[in-house]
Amino acid sequence: EGYKQFLDNGKTERECVERTVSMAQAAGFKPFVRGMAVKPGDKFYQVNRGKAIMLAVIGRRGLAEGVNIGAAHIDSPRLDLKQNPLYESDELAFLKTHYYGGIRKYQWLSIPLELHGVVIRKNGTSVEVRIGAEPGDPVLAIPDLLPHLAAAQSQKPLGTAVDPEDLNIFIGSRPYAEAEGSDRIKLAVLDLLNEKYGITEEDFLSAELCAVPAFSAVDIGFDRSLIGSYGHDDRVCAYAALAALLDLEETPARTAVCMLADKEEIGSEGVTGMQSAAFDTFMSDLCDAQKVSLKACYEKSFCLSTDVTAAYDPNFPEVYEKRNSARINYGIGFCKYTGARGKSGSSDASAEVVAMVRRIMDDAGVIWQMAELGKVDAGGGGTVACYMANRDIDTLDAGVPVLSMHAPF
Repeated sequence: EGYKQFLDNGKTERECVERTVSMAQAAGFKPFVRGMAVKPGDKFYQVNRGKAIMLAVIGRRGLAEGVNIGAAHIDSPRLDLKQNPLYESDELAFLKTHYYGGIRKYQWLSIPLELHGVVIRKNGTSVEVRIGAEPGDPVLAIPDLLPHLAAAQSQKPLGTAVDPEDLNIFIGSRPYAEAEGSDRIKLAVLDLLNEKYGITEEDFLSAELCAVPAFSAVDIGFDRSLIGSYGHDDRVCAYAALAALLDLEETPARTAVCMLADKEEIGSEGVTGMQSAAFDTFMSDLCDAQKVSLKACYEKSFCLSTDVTAAYDPNFPEVYEKRNSARINYGIGFCKYTGARGKSGSSDASAEVVAMVRRIMDDAGVIWQMAELGKVDAGGGGTVACYMANRDIDTLDAGVPVLSMHAPF
């Protein structure tokens, strides 16, 4: 139930960070400031530009003996608004979008959408936007082509049947009553936005607005054995890594770290992605407080790179290699390597690291399985594991098996 609340309250990475800060503060964590004293039992967090967050519980042993890291990402595939999104066509108003991450475009037509994000005015003030999230709110949608007129479209390959430039969100059709001429629908929308949020059309230039599915997390199946929602990838692993840290009842032997990163779905680039130096800066500041070399800490550390994996789906057996696929109800899936077509883009954990994790899990009575994502040349996927491994940190991929990965629900 806590995870479902995390999903419903965190449909963007910014909202996930806000939720995480609230949970961390309730568990006794405090913001970390460079130069602070660091002693066993201390609980710290540090937010990176509102889109990523790092947390640590300082262990009994010094940082020179390494740390244990749970790394996950909190961004999910979605539709971002373009910088000049608002337009009117034939007396209907729309918003132009640019999809974020790997989506199947047809899945985003004719489903209810919410608009989440921030608008930063030119004077630096911030406005939070959440349209469709509250009871009674209107929702948005992208119209689909009716089957009566879709004969030509239906002949196209599934991947190209929907042009990304056609993922335009319908937002209104009622004209502004006190004006004449063209673009009266657009003007009416702008008037509503200005009345509710105090923003103008120019403010879209410095906005980050995301269209996300207007679904709440619910139980799936007669037996309620699964959870259906938007954003399992990768908020299920992010929540688990976070909960593990917050639930520590005693000071751990080694310092425990949780890294919730942004931008994984588009390559982990940028100042809030896993390739950013922000993580190194946080860890370096902790090490400096104990007069420990960051390099010495990293070379003795261990990371679980936690990202969802594909659960075997008997409806599509042709893309899975059944002996090496993750199965629903068989526990967390460990992946020695991810990547695609010849392990490209993976860190490929050593046999020694895998054996260590096997021993830890078995000793603790954890149900687990080994898996890879589909047949060798059927596709593949990436995680943040390679970026942790590049830091000289032993890393193994681990993830919750999910059905319909990257779908809106």
